[in-house]
Amino acid sequence: MGRAKPIMIQGTMSNAGKSLLAAGLCRVLSQDGLRVAPFKSQNMALNSGVTADGLEMGRAQIMQAEACSIAPDVRMNPILLKPESGHRSQLIVAGKEQGAFAARDYFARKKALMPQILEAFDSLAEENDVIVIEGAGSPAEINLAENDIVNMGLARAVSSPVLLAGDIDPGGVFAQLYGTVALLAPEDRALLRGLVVNKFRGDVEILRPGLAPLEKMCGAPVVGVVPYLTLDLDDEDSLAPRLSAREARGVIDVAVVRLPHLSNFTDFDPLSRVPGVGVRYVSSTTDLGRPDLVVLPGSKTTLDDARWLAASGIGACVRALSGAGTPVLGICGGYQLLGDELSDPHGREGAGTARGLGLIPASTVFREEKRLAQSELRITGAQGAFSVWNGMTARGYEIHDGETIVSCAPAGTIGGKPEGAACGNVFGTYLHGLFDEPGVALALARSLARMRGLPESVVGAAGAASAADHRACEFDRLADSVRGALDMEYVYRIIEEGV
Repeated sequence: MGRAKPIMIQGTMSNAGKSLLAAGLCRVLSQDGLRVAPFKSQNMALNSGVTADGLEMGRAQIMQAEACSIAPDVRMNPILLKPESGHRSQLIVAGKEQGAFAARDYFARKKALMPQILEAFDSLAEENDVIVIEGAGSPAEINLAENDIVNMGLARAVSSPVLLAGDIDPGGVFAQLYGTVALLAPEDRALLRGLVVNKFRGDVEILRPGLAPLEKMCGAPVVGVVPYLTLDLDDEDSLAPRLSAREARGVIDVAVVRLPHLSNFTDFDPLSRVPGVGVRYVSSTTDLGRPDLVVLPGSKTTLDDARWLAASGIGACVRALSGAGTPVLGICGGYQLLGDELSDPHGREGAGTARGLGLIPASTVFREEKRLAQSELRITGAQGAFSVWNGMTARGYEIHDGETIVSCAPAGTIGGKPEGAACGNVFGTYLHGLFDEPGVALALARSLARMRGLPESVVGAAGAASAADHRACEFDRLADSVRGALDMEYVYRIIEEGV
């Protein structure tokens, strides 16, 4: 078995589309019969997941692994940073938490992590034909270049050719690409093998006159112009467009509270795919209105978000809606927020206590050890609108420090042990991925319709498909677009030639 050859996708800025371009390239190469694995040395995101062996990694690389039709492996994302505030992040190395660090402290130590990054990369390279590497942010952050471990610093270390993607959608793509190349050091410019114009709308012939001058100025060919695609795949961070959606687009209105430390918001993507259901994210009492379902999502810093719920007035509004019969769902941090009190004796989130919403008789204490597991929730105790779930099994994962003690009926069981809480029209669980199983989202949507006195037919049956089947279709759409837009003959050549 030979060593895998790398190719790297970098971007002119965050949200340039690196994650999806890398996923698309993973899918294309896999379709062509190659053994492919994704890799991102350092990921900063609150959307994370758990591998089968109980290790934590970024969801973007989990999504890319799925595009390759392989199981996610923590080697694909050896460093994960989960922001806790504007200046502090939890550091996860090789899937295990190492504590929280201020930005200055992390920058001082991150170069020392390079051996672990290269160990993970080399191990993957021994098992695959191609490694598709995703960069982070921009390689032109010249203040960070000396200690770079995720863009050109990594490309040099693993001798990877680089494709640089620019986002044309907001405008200024020529300046983005040329400015980025101009700021690169000569040794880094030598690794650049091509430019990609991403998220293009309209007639490419209008764009074409600018491509030749751009190639001349940058000293690299334009490998392709990738059209703007609306894809229903995991978003990586807070720049996700869906988080700005405030208007419900369906008969059934679902309001997800956009907590300041919102995490794992991809939990609700399958619910948004049910025809007739509109999922929107709200951060004010005005936006909240009178939805058919209120959702409290995961949170990285639950105590702070509990205080925000009280200060913003949203907590009082949620309590009033619940008292009037509106169903309320809480997942992970959102489940903790449903209870009476949250306590942090070990300083996991800064120490102290906070009051919850008091919608279930429960209290949460944050422990020193984080629970990481892929889990199955057998739902047996759901009540009210959620009672349609009884007898169903939801498969997902758990990531939480808190231990919640409840004095009402559990929602169900995980591994034979009571899990979650069910109290009338309130349902809480630690299980991320609750809606991924076929039929879970559709059953709830139909239950909400009946509560409104509407026929079940107002919501469609598309939500009965599994999340995995849906994503497979989206990956194939993405691959078709990437294959059609990029000069794949050239891409294969630079992969084979290397640097």
